[in-house]
Amino acid sequence: MSGGSGGGSSAPGRFADYFVICGLDTETGLEPDELSALCQYIQASKSRDAASRFIPSATEGENFEQTPLRRTFKSKVLARYPENVEWNPFDQDAVGMLCMPKGLAFKTQADSREPQFHSFIITREDGSRTFGFSLTFFEEVTSKQICSAMQTLYHMHNAEYDIIHTPPTNDKDSCSSTGDCNGTSVSKLQRFNSYDISRDTLYVSKCICLITPMSFMKACKKVLEQLHQAVTSPQPPPLPLESYIYNILYEVPLPPAGRSLKFSGVYGPIICQRPSTSELPLFDFPVKEVFELLGVENVVQLFTCALLEFQILLYSQHYQRLMTVAETITALMFPFQWQHVYVPILPASLLHFLDAPVPYLMGLHSNGLDDRSKLELPQEANLCFVDVDNHFIELPEDLPQFPNKLEFIQEISEILMAFGIPPEGNLHCSESASKMKSLRACDLVSDKRNGNIAGSPLNSYELLKENETIARLQALVKRTGVSLEKLEVREETSSKKDLKIQCDEEEFKIYQLNIQIREIFANRFTQMFADYEVFVIQPSQDKESWFTNREQMQNFDKASFLSDQPEPYLPFLSRFLETQMFASFIDNKIMCHDEDDKDPILRVFDSRVDKIRLLNVRTPTLRTSMYQKCTTIDEAEKSIELRLAKIDHTAVHPHLLDMKIGQGKYELGFFPKLQSDVLSTGPASNKWTKRNAPAQWRRKDRQKQHTEHLRLDNDQREHLDFSMSELQLQLCLDWDQHDWPFMPSIKSVSEHYLKYIQEARNLGSTIRQPKLSNLSPSVIAQTNWKFVEGLLKECRNKTKRMLVEKMGREAVELGHGEVNITGVEENTLIASLCDLLERIWSHGLQVKQGKSALWSHLLHYLENRQRKSTSGSFSTSGIVLDSERRKSDSSPAMSPLRISLIQDMRHIQNISEIKTDVGKARAWVRLSMEKKLLSRHLKQLLSDHELTKKLYKRYAFLRCDDEKEQFLYHLLSFNAVDYFCFTNVFTTILIPYHILIVPSKKLGGSMFTANPWICISGELGETGVLQIPRNILEMTFECQNLGKLTTVQIGHDNSGLYAKWLVEYVMVRNEITGHTYKFPCGRWLGKGMDDGSLERILVGELLTSHTEADERQCRTPPLQQSPSMIRRFVTISPNNKPKLNTGQIQEAIGEAVNGIVKHFHKPEKERGSLTLLLCGESGLVSALEQVFQHGFKSPRLFKNVFIWDFLEKAQTYYETLEQNEMVPEENWQTRARNFCRFVTAINNTPRNIGKDGKFQMLVCLGARDHLLHHWIALLADCPITAQMYEDTALIKDHTLVNSLIRVLQTLQEFNITLEASLVKGIDI
Repeated sequence: MSGGSGGGSSAPGRFADYFVICGLDTETGLEPDELSALCQYIQASKSRDAASRFIPSATEGENFEQTPLRRTFKSKVLARYPENVEWNPFDQDAVGMLCMPKGLAFKTQADSREPQFHSFIITREDGSRTFGFSLTFFEEVTSKQICSAMQTLYHMHNAEYDIIHTPPTNDKDSCSSTGDCNGTSVSKLQRFNSYDISRDTLYVSKCICLITPMSFMKACKKVLEQLHQAVTSPQPPPLPLESYIYNILYEVPLPPAGRSLKFSGVYGPIICQRPSTSELPLFDFPVKEVFELLGVENVVQLFTCALLEFQILLYSQHYQRLMTVAETITALMFPFQWQHVYVPILPASLLHFLDAPVPYLMGLHSNGLDDRSKLELPQEANLCFVDVDNHFIELPEDLPQFPNKLEFIQEISEILMAFGIPPEGNLHCSESASKMKSLRACDLVSDKRNGNIAGSPLNSYELLKENETIARLQALVKRTGVSLEKLEVREETSSKKDLKIQCDEEEFKIYQLNIQIREIFANRFTQMFADYEVFVIQPSQDKESWFTNREQMQNFDKASFLSDQPEPYLPFLSRFLETQMFASFIDNKIMCHDEDDKDPILRVFDSRVDKIRLLNVRTPTLRTSMYQKCTTIDEAEKSIELRLAKIDHTAVHPHLLDMKIGQGKYELGFFPKLQSDVLSTGPASNKWTKRNAPAQWRRKDRQKQHTEHLRLDNDQREHLDFSMSELQLQLCLDWDQHDWPFMPSIKSVSEHYLKYIQEARNLGSTIRQPKLSNLSPSVIAQTNWKFVEGLLKECRNKTKRMLVEKMGREAVELGHGEVNITGVEENTLIASLCDLLERIWSHGLQVKQGKSALWSHLLHYLENRQRKSTSGSFSTSGIVLDSERRKSDSSPAMSPLRISLIQDMRHIQNISEIKTDVGKARAWVRLSMEKKLLSRHLKQLLSDHELTKKLYKRYAFLRCDDEKEQFLYHLLSFNAVDYFCFTNVFTTILIPYHILIVPSKKLGGSMFTANPWICISGELGETGVLQIPRNILEMTFECQNLGKLTTVQIGHDNSGLYAKWLVEYVMVRNEITGHTYKFPCGRWLGKGMDDGSLERILVGELLTSHTEADERQCRTPPLQQSPSMIRRFVTISPNNKPKLNTGQIQEAIGEAVNGIVKHFHKPEKERGSLTLLLCGESGLVSALEQVFQHGFKSPRLFKNVFIWDFLEKAQTYYETLEQNEMVPEENWQTRARNFCRFVTAINNTPRNIGKDGKFQMLVCLGARDHLLHHWIALLADCPITAQMYEDTALIKDHTLVNSLIRVLQTLQEFNITLEASLVKGIDI
C-alpha cells in the first residue's frame, strides 16, 4: 500500500532527494518581497529612468525609511536537480521561502559577507516531514541593469528623505555655496550605507540547499560548505562540481538504523551515524548551543512550557538558532511528541499566523535592531516568549514547577560542567573567560584520568565555586537537606586508547554531550511514568468502534494515577495529563498491543520502563519523590562510539560523469549553473546496493524503505507531526480533527489502522490547501473560519468534560468511568478553561492592549459604562437585583445582593494580592463561575456591539453571532453544578460578610437586655468572638476568607433583667461570592430556659436558588440543618414529636454512620463538612439522641428531663462503684473510667453550653476517640438504665444494642478531626 509520502515502495534509500539553488533571477529583476507590502508605503516621486523595468514598485512607492540595501527582494528557485522525485514531490514555494526566509539581501564590499548556514523543516499534508539544509553566501552582481536599478532606488530614497527631513531653513543656515551643499549630501549618502555605481561593488545573496528525508544536519552542513569552498578557492576542485552533486543525490545511501556511513565531500570524508531501533531517535543538532544561549534554568522552564502546550515563540536574528532551540526542545520530550503547530522558522509573509488561537511552537526572525517591547503580539496570556540571542525568557503566569526541578538542574549542570559549559549559559562570559573555564574543566578531568590528582570531590567543587547557578542552587538545596558539596563533574568514560574514532574530537564531544543530556531528560519520564501501563484503560470493544467513539472515551485513569504521586508533583502532572501529547501517547499504547505493531518510540520507552521495574522489584515503592539519577548514559555513549570507530559502510567515491567537452567549467567566486542533463536522472541500476552491501544491509534497507516511506517510523523523525504543514499550516485548516482533549493521536499507529486514520484526517478537510503564494484575504478568512469552528468545538468538549467530572455519580451511571475529581484536577480544568477564554478573546483583536485580552475588554466596557453614567444616559441594565436567585423567606430576610458585572470587576480590582491583568481575568472568571454568572456576565459584556466592533476584526470569533450564542449556551451548563473555585483558591484575601440574626417574633425579643456575641467558623478558619451591639440584628464585618461556612456559635453574657433570647435562625452572606448560609436554631438562650444554655453551636446549610432546588430533588437529599427546637428535649406532651420505632431508629443510625464512611472514602479535596454529618439534622448526634429517647420514662409534671441527666446519674453510679472497689473485669473498668473522665471534663468546661450541647460534645468526642461503641455497651448494662427506661426501650434490647455496637465500630478505622468550635474549652 502506498504510505504518507506517496509511492513509498519505489523510493530508494537515498541520502538526499534534491539539490536546489536559489537567488536573484536577472530576468524578472528586483521584486519587493511580501514583507514590503506589510510596511507602510510612502508615496514615491514619479521619477523613472531606463531601469524602471527592473523596479516595478517604483510607481506604487516603497518603504523609504528603509535604505534600498536594507530592503528585501523576492528570491526565486533558480534550479533544482532532479526535476522531481515521485516519493517526495518538490514544493517550490515552500523551499524558496524557507531557503531564504527574508528574500534576497544586497551588500557592498564594505559589509561583512560571511556565508550563513541554516536548516528547516517542511511538513507535508499527511504529517510526514522533509528536512532542508541551506548555505547562503554572497556573489557579485554582474547584471548592469540590476546595478543601475539599485542606483535609481538610492536616488529616489535620498530625494524622499530630504523632503521629509529637511529642517525649515533661514538665511543664516542656508548653504553659502553649492560646494558645501554637495558636501553635505555626500556625507548623507554615506550615512545611509549608500551605493554608488561608479565606486561600489554590489553583492547579492545566493543559496545552495539539500532536501533530505532524514535530518543529518552535521553531514549536510559539511557537504554544502565544501561545495562553496570549491567555488571560492583559487584551486579548482579535483572533479567538476556535477560529480559531487551527482554522488550525493544518487550514490550515497541512507545509513540503516544502528549503522554508520562514510562518503566523500569535495575536500574530505563525511561521516554520519544513525541510532538503532533500541536507542533514542536520531537527533543531530548541538544541545550544547541551546544551553550556552539560554542557560540550564531557562531551558528547563521552556521545556516545562512545551510539555504543558503553551504557545511558544522563539525570537532570534539567526535562523539556525531558532531551528536548534525548537528541535532540541521537541527532541528532549521523548517519548512524547509535540502535537500542534510547529514552525521553527516563520517566513515574514506568514506573520498573521501568530494570531492563531492554538498552541504553537514558532520561531520569529528579529532584525537585531528592535527590542522586545516593539514586538506586537496578539496574545500573551499563555505565551512563553524566548529571546534566544539575549538569554531572556518571559514565562506565562502560574507555570507549575517541573517535578524535582532542583535535583534535575543539578544533574544537568554536572554534565555541562564536565564539558566546560557554565550552567548559567555563556552569554555574559567573555570569549576568553569561557575558554579558560572549558580548559580548566577538561584539564582537570584528564589529569584525574591520568591519576595526577586524587579523586576527591573538592577539586571539581573548587571549579564550581564561582558559578552563579550552582551558588543559587546550593542555597536552595541546603534547605532541603541535600549536600551539594558532593557535586561531581562526570569523567568521560570513553576509553580512547582502545577505539580509534573516525570523526574529529570536537564532533565526537558534540555526540557525547547530546546523548548524555538526552538520556537525563528521558530518564525523568521513565521514572515519572514507570507504572503508567497499569492506568491505561483498555477499550472493551474492538478497535474500529473504539476509534469511532474515541471522543467519548476515557483512555487513562488520571485520578488513580495522581493519587499515587508525591504531592509536589501534582500541580505539574495534573496539567500534563490533560495535554494532547499525553492523550496521543496513550492512544498509541492502546492501538499497538503486540511488539511488532508498536510505534518505535513507544517500544524504546516501554523497554526502559521494564528495566526500571525490574530494578524496583525489591523496593516496590516506585512513587517516591526521591530523585533517581540517570544510569543509562554509559551504555548509550558506547553504542555511538562503536559506530564511529568502525564505519559500517563507505559509499561510492565521486567520479567523472559523461559530460561534453567544455562542460563543468566555471568562474571563480560564482556558483555555476550546473549541467541539468547529467543531474536529472540517476544511474540505471543502483549498483552500490548490489556491489557493496551485505545481505543484511539489503534486508534492513527493505524494512527501512517500508517504514521510512510509509512515514510511520518515528525512529526516522523523532517527532512526526500531525500538525499543519510548516508552510501551509494545515492544522489551522483541519483543526476540527485536532480536538485536543479527546482526539486520538493519528500519527504512528500501526498500518492496520491507517484507513481509519485517513478517514479521520479527511473529516472536514474540504478546503484546498492554500499555497504560500496565495495569501489572499479569502484564504485568510477561510483559515480564520476554521479557527472559529475549532474554538467552539474545544469549548463544547471542555464544558462537557468539566461537568462530567463534577457531577460524579451521575457520570458513572452514564458510563463515563470512575467518580474521580480531585481539587488539583478541578483547578487544572478551570485553568485550561481560562486559557481557552483568553484564546477566544485574543482571536481577531484589532489592537493588542495589555497581556490579557479578556481583562482589557472588561476594562473598556467599564470605561464605556462610566462615560455613559456621567453623561446621564446610564440605564440600570448593568445591575440586576438578586431576588430571583436567592430564596426569599417569609420572615425577615437580607436585602438581595445586586448582580453586577462591574461590581464583580471592582471586587477583583480591590484584591491587592492579584498583581497582573492575566491574574485578574482568571480571578474574575473563577468568581463568575462560583456565582453561576459566567455565561450571563459574558453575554452582557458582548451585548455592547459598538465596543465589540471597535475592538475586533470582522472574522473574530466574538463577531460570529451563531458561534458566540452557542459558546454562551455551553457556558450556561456550568450553572448546573456548584463550584467553589474562587473561595478555595484565594484563601488569604479579605472578604466582607453580612450577618442577619432573626429572633422569634412571638416572644418579645425586643425586651432582651443581655449583650450578645457571635463566632463564625468555616473550612479555612474562624472569626473569633464578635460582640454584637445590643438591639442590632444586622451587621457587616470584614475578615480573612473563611472558606465554606460550617458553624456559628451564638451566645450572650446573661446580663440585665431579661437575659432570655429565643433565636429562630442566623443568616450569613459572603458579600463577594453571594453565597448565603442559613443556620437554624429555634431554641432559647438563657438560664432556666430550655436546657439552660447561654450559647449554642448552629450548623449551617448553603441556600440555593429555587430552580436549583427543584433540580436537586431528583439528585441528592437536601442538605442537613441544625436541630430544630422540638427534637431537643423530652417534654410532658409526648405528641410534640412523632415517635420513631426501633426499625426507623436503626435506619437513622445506619444512614448517619454511612454518611461518615462515605465522607472518608472521597478524595480529601472533595470532602464536605464533617460537622454537618455529626451534628446536622440527620447526623450522628441526632440519631443517637433517638436511641436514648426511645422508651425514656415520662417525667413528673412540668419537669424537663434531658438525656444528659441520665448520663450524669450513670457517671455518679460508676464513680461510687469504683470507690467501693466493686469492680468487675479490667477492660470494663477502663471503659467506665474513660466515660466518667469525659462527662466530668464536659461539665467543668467554662463555656455556658446547655445539657443538649453537652450531649452533642460527648458524642463528638466519643466518635473522635473511637469510644462510642464501648460506652453504649457500658450504658446498656447499667442499673440506672433499668430505673429510667421502659422495658420496651431499645437500650434494653440486647440484640438491638449489639447491632448498634457493630455499626458504630465501623467508625474505628477513620481519623475523625473535630472542628475547633465543637470542642472549645475541652482539654482531653
